[in-house]
Amino acid sequence: MDKEVNEQTYSVYSMCLKEDGFYKHLFEELPIGYAFLKILFDETGIPTDYEFIEVNAIFEKRIGLDRKDIIGEMLSEVFKHMNKGELDRVNFYAKKTLCEGKQEFELYYGIVNKWYRVSMYSPRESYLAMYFTGITNEKKQLEELKQSRRRMKNIIEATNVGTWEKNMLTGEYFYNDRWAEILGYTLEELSPISKSTWQRLVHPDDLKKQFMIDEKMYNKEIDYYDEEYRMIHKNGRIVWIQDKGKVISWTEDGKPYIISGTHTDITSKREEQEQILYLSYCDQLTGLYNRRFFESKLIEMDLPKNLPITLIMADVNGLKLVNDSFGHSLGDELLKKASEIIKKGCRKTDIVARLGGDEFVVILINTCSMQAERIIKRINSIASKEKVGAIDISISFGYETKNSANENIQDVFKNAEDYMYRHKLYESSSIRNKTIDLIMSTLYEKSSREMQHSKRVSEICEALAEKMKFDRDKINQIKIAGLMHDIGKMGIDEKILNKTLKLSDDEQREIKRHPEIGYRILSSSNDFSEIAEYVLKHHERWDGNGYPGGFKGEEISIQSRIIAIADAYDAMTSDRPYRRGMSSEEALKELKRCSGTQFDADITEIFISMIKEAQASK
Repeated sequence: MDKEVNEQTYSVYSMCLKEDGFYKHLFEELPIGYAFLKILFDETGIPTDYEFIEVNAIFEKRIGLDRKDIIGEMLSEVFKHMNKGELDRVNFYAKKTLCEGKQEFELYYGIVNKWYRVSMYSPRESYLAMYFTGITNEKKQLEELKQSRRRMKNIIEATNVGTWEKNMLTGEYFYNDRWAEILGYTLEELSPISKSTWQRLVHPDDLKKQFMIDEKMYNKEIDYYDEEYRMIHKNGRIVWIQDKGKVISWTEDGKPYIISGTHTDITSKREEQEQILYLSYCDQLTGLYNRRFFESKLIEMDLPKNLPITLIMADVNGLKLVNDSFGHSLGDELLKKASEIIKKGCRKTDIVARLGGDEFVVILINTCSMQAERIIKRINSIASKEKVGAIDISISFGYETKNSANENIQDVFKNAEDYMYRHKLYESSSIRNKTIDLIMSTLYEKSSREMQHSKRVSEICEALAEKMKFDRDKINQIKIAGLMHDIGKMGIDEKILNKTLKLSDDEQREIKRHPEIGYRILSSSNDFSEIAEYVLKHHERWDGNGYPGGFKGEEISIQSRIIAIADAYDAMTSDRPYRRGMSSEEALKELKRCSGTQFDADITEIFISMIKEAQASK
């Protein structure tokens, strides 16, 4: 030392530092500037100056002086080049330290053009310790940030984006008006804004994830983040936010200093995305999940924790028959009603999906076979009380349960499907027969003329079959076929059926569809499968010029040939809105004329003979 320090003062310094090899080394190796000073008082006990007792190498470097020019000197002399206002600040905080304890403030030292953060405390009466941390870079960055912020302000305001910034050292938060507006507030309503303000506004389910992302950025695992999460609007609704953030300033020791970012309201965008996703996973007709969703969800839920997993397969009985008879619009109503019933009978946690057509599937996790049976029973109970128009709701079910992890879920699905098809074989027959009865009744309601025509054709077919010596079963069969020969007209527009004028070519083509429609309706039931064949060909001609298939001669069943003659005779002898019916004699002449071309000649001859005999006996 160039200047002597009295023995008492130095002993205090030594005691405060606990001077030995370890502490002396620690003192010298501190990464921040350190100074130890003695306080000088006037006669009234007011501090007047501060004498430097010891400093470390970093302190010398910070103020640009050698220790020989510091030790023993007064603070006012060492910092004589300091702006008077800054020097007064040092004196102010020194005095405050003696009264209130540790103080911290920022200091600008003009001679070296440096900024410092100064920590000051009194380790012992009449002594001060000062720590100097360089913050020049932070100050420069902060000034650059302010300039940048001013440049960006106008741009940001035009983009309708919320901006935020936080000072990690002071805990200060800064937001623009738009940030608060996105959430339905004003800045004044949210002030004072702190970390807890943001936490309170973020959806609780998204908060933990955002904390983890922040930590990654603070630890320099990522340079920035661009995340989407939910926040709570003032009125309670969910607002989706796109949050972009980045550390734009670091302290000299590598800690995050200033972090800034933007908040953009992407609620509309997310809703559009969710709608697209919903549509991609949704069955448009029923509103249930579709096959694509089911297949992905089945894989996702096939986990040991979800065992036992039960799959229920469901099939709506009679859909094809309803579509063919009453049209697809009623068939769609049947599907929608069936989906509502299945959904209503299941639990909220169950996944209900439409696989396509008339098939549905339900995924039930942590559900055993016995529980699945109760659910099926509940669905059937609901279905028994529902109708679509006059049509009963009938659904066939099958199920299978996965009880152990080594079972293949796809095998479980196939077994449930097979079980459902076995049920459908005997459950659907009854509903089809009921539906066919309903179709006939509905056809008659659409056109009373058709009802009378069908009954007369049925009677003629029965009489002709008896005349031709058919056995009783065959007679009954053709009687029913005669009654149902025009069942396909159920699929024809009612306006065409009841038209009072002559049909147009297009309407004629529409009418000619009825044999095929009738075939599809009747062939859906095993009980009517043979009759379906008779109905299909009852407008074929002996010479092959009929419809719909152009069959000829004995390619046409004898039952179809009988129906053709009975149908033609009744049609000719019945009044129509656009013409009067022929007499029986005229009709028989027409049949004779067309014998061998349109009609089977042998059956025609028997029929003419039968009618004449009946007329003669009257």
